[in-house]
This record gives sequence, structure tokens and C-alpha cells, in this order.
Amino acid sequence: MAWAQRLFAAYDSLRPILDVALLAFLLYKGYELLAKTQAMQLVKGAGLLVLVYGIAYLLRLTTLQWVLNMLAPGLLIALAIVFQPELRKIIMHLGHGELFRPNSKPTIGQLEAVMTAAEMLSRRRRGMIAVFPRRISAKNVAETGTRLNAEISSSLILSLFEFDGQLHDGAMIVQGGRIVAAGCFLPLSEQQDIRRNFGARHRASLGMAEQSDAAVLVVSEETGAISIAFDSRLHYDLSVAEASRRLGSILERDGRKAAELGGPDFRAAAEGGKDVLVER
Repeated sequence: MAWAQRLFAAYDSLRPILDVALLAFLLYKGYELLAKTQAMQLVKGAGLLVLVYGIAYLLRLTTLQWVLNMLAPGLLIALAIVFQPELRKIIMHLGHGELFRPNSKPTIGQLEAVMTAAEMLSRRRRGMIAVFPRRISAKNVAETGTRLNAEISSSLILSLFEFDGQLHDGAMIVQGGRIVAAGCFLPLSEQQDIRRNFGARHRASLGMAEQSDAAVLVVSEETGAISIAFDSRLHYDLSVAEASRRLGSILERDGRKAAELGGPDFRAAAEGGKDVLVER
């Protein structure tokens, strides 16, 4: 049994390293999750309160400590109410196993086929929504439409979004290099300050981007504008080349960096009753 003793001795020496490595991995993934769901404001606010309480404790500011102790339960409830959408997103991400799900993306040729179809539909003023799930599964959305499991091709996409087609009003789900489903219903955006002239397609694509980490390509039926919804933002009226570049970058492993690339993005801020185009 000498080998077993040596094995346990080796494990005892490696255990602290394994412990720290797993903790660092979980902290990093937790930070990624918070950043993707816009919940960093919650973390910063909680950190500020902890800092103030620490200062009050060190300086023995008993009145401030008493006030903070009295307000703490109410502040926790208020934070849970105010940041309820962000907390829900975190729970949804964890429920879908985002931390350990590998990222799947279409090939360059498949992405070009989608963009070719989007360009043609834009010229014909025909609407289109294509959802590209990343790490969070879109199975529940795909179940609202018609299962296809078909190869990606421009001709198939054009036929799906014809005016007289039964599936043209819904969204197409593209995952694992295939068109998983079409005619799917997406959740509408919860934002209250969306541009008034945005139709159901833009609201649905933005809603999907709010509730998942998917990238959504949308073509306007009214204007032919090509846009991308990602990370709760709508990057509106992009050129075909810019939309293709940005979509390809988002579908890479670090999609958040792609969302921070330059270019216009409508956050629908209201200023004097007019919508403001925010340069990012």
C-alpha cells in the first residue's frame, strides 16, 4: 500500500493549488456572468455600502453604524426589487449552464450565406430575424416555431422569409452550423424608452438580446435597415460589411469585446421628446 500513501501525499501537496485554482475559476466566471447581465451596478453599489460601513466601524462612528444597521434589511429588499431583471438574468444564465457550455458558431461560409440573404431581403424590403445563440440555449424559443434542422443556405433563408410564407413573421434559430427552427416567437423588450418607430421585429430582437447572450440579426421590412441586437443593445442600420464583421466578432468566444466596438447604437434615450443616436 506504499503507492497509495504516496498518492495521498502527492494529493495533499497539490490540494492547496487545486483549491485556489478552482476558486479563481469560479470567481472569474462569476465576474463574466455579472458583466454580461449589466449587474455590475449592483456589485458596485453593494461594495460602496460595505466600504462606508467599514470606515464607520474603524472610525467608531456609532451613529452612522446604527443608521446603516437599521437600513440594511430594507436596502437588501430594495436592491432585489430595483435589480430584479438583472437578478433574473443571472439565475437564467446559471439555469442554462452557461458557465460550462461550449460556444458554438457557424463557419465563415455559413455566415456569408446568412448575410447574403439578409442583403437581398433588405433590398426587397422584406423583414427577417435570425437568432444566433451562444452559450445560453434557445431550446425554449425554438419550440415555439417549426423544427427544421436544415443546412444553412441563402436560398432556404430567402424562401423562409417570403411575404406569403407561413414562417416569415417569426424568427430563425441558427445554432451548431444549422438552421434549427423557423417561425419562432421571441420575447418582447422590457425597455420603456425604445424608439417609437421601431416595429415588432426590433422589439423582439432586443427582447431576445436582453434575456440571453444571443446575437440577433434583424432586417427591417419598412426601411430595409440591417441591425444587430446584442447585450441588451440594438446596433441599428449597419452596412452589410459592418454587420458581417460585427456579427462574426460577437460569435467569437469573447462576444463582449465585440459589443464594445465602435459604431452607432440606439439606446433610445429621450431628449426633448426626440430619440438620440448614441455613438459608442
